[in-house]
Amino acid sequence: MKIRSLPTWLTAVLFFLIVGVVFQIASSQGWLSGYWQQVLMLGTLMAISALGLNLKYGYAGLFALGHAAFYGIGAYSSALITKDWVVGWSGNPAGGLAGVLAIEAGFILAVVAISYFKIGHLRSQLRDKLSKWLTHFEASVLATAAMLLIGGLIIVVVGGGSGWLVRQGVLALVPPVLGALPAAISQQVIFLLALLAGAALAGLIGFLVGLPLLNLTYDYLCIATLGFGIITYVFFNNADKLIPTMKGARGMVNIPRLTTWPWVLVCLAVALVVLRNFIYSSTGRAILAVRDDPVAAETMGIDTFKFKTLAYAVGCAYAGLAGGLYAHLYAFLHPSNFAWLKSVDPFVMVVFGGVGSMTGATLGAYAFEILLEGLRVLPAEFIDWRYVIYPLILLVVMLFRPQGLLGTNEWGFLKPPRRAKEQGAPEAQSSKSKAQGEQEGEDR
Repeated sequence: MKIRSLPTWLTAVLFFLIVGVVFQIASSQGWLSGYWQQVLMLGTLMAISALGLNLKYGYAGLFALGHAAFYGIGAYSSALITKDWVVGWSGNPAGGLAGVLAIEAGFILAVVAISYFKIGHLRSQLRDKLSKWLTHFEASVLATAAMLLIGGLIIVVVGGGSGWLVRQGVLALVPPVLGALPAAISQQVIFLLALLAGAALAGLIGFLVGLPLLNLTYDYLCIATLGFGIITYVFFNNADKLIPTMKGARGMVNIPRLTTWPWVLVCLAVALVVLRNFIYSSTGRAILAVRDDPVAAETMGIDTFKFKTLAYAVGCAYAGLAGGLYAHLYAFLHPSNFAWLKSVDPFVMVVFGGVGSMTGATLGAYAFEILLEGLRVLPAEFIDWRYVIYPLILLVVMLFRPQGLLGTNEWGFLKPPRRAKEQGAPEAQSSKSKAQGEQEGEDR
């Protein structure tokens, strides 16, 4: 039986199981030093971040530069949760988790309530009625102001109320439930919840940011998202005024070191499988159609803004997941790690590996990290030249292989699924040839 004929999930499990065993053997035998183990883990979590950017840029065609901001949002939010469980900076070990979940629940329910009341439709109706007595401009301004007031009221009542209830429920339930478990297990459970909460918060903020920005195109979108990245960087530098334990420009410390090779490998496996199934689904095909020709997609009934926003939010969630792993790998966070210039790194990984290729983005991330660290073998007086050598290598690749190392090709279980017609085509062709041969025999 061919490997390609196995179910996708089984092929993925076998592949990552082999990779994990090989890594474990190499580590236990001393073939990989602790330093290079950390480099490989960094390359793995950067591959998750690159996959998120590849979804936004390679598959949805959104040229956005604020990726590092969502990377930092996931890192800081997950670190607040795990640090609270270990140190108790908020006064309750589940305080960080309760706060993040309250924000997320309040945001989601507020958006649902606003959608239910159809604020945009109400604004149009109110504007049309006011136009009978006022000018169109005055009616539009008043209708907008009224809807902003109603929207703010919904956010305060629905979002704030539901968030408060969620916070109280988490504070009451999580400490006794997880406290009954062994400390090692409860810490891993909190780490899992922190990663998921950080990824979800990054995705929700990406959704919120995308609402006003994704109608922009190309360089306008790039500049707008770059502005958001700078705003986030400034916030991280001054976050200690809001949450003292974040330390602002001094850097957040005392983060538990929980990221291990099994964690990053499992997260990468899940990220790849989810993205593969997402891209090859009807939703993924709609996103590709929006990228290739938005006008044609709109003509065929595809809501281009909806699918752009979805791709952007999911890509931001991937960055948040990678940020959570990063925070617990180095146990220290500094705002400079999430400056707007850091958004260029995943772009380099995606372009180097192949835009629109999950395999290419993953290999590009590993190549970026290994090559950058590998150039440290240069003599001390030439060590800074690695920042010249590496761009030269990229320049050569872009000159002779502008589509990246893999282009849009995929390997292994990441290949597009076979269609029923394609699977049956060889058999149908064989049957057709056989029938033609029998007919020719009868004619003779």
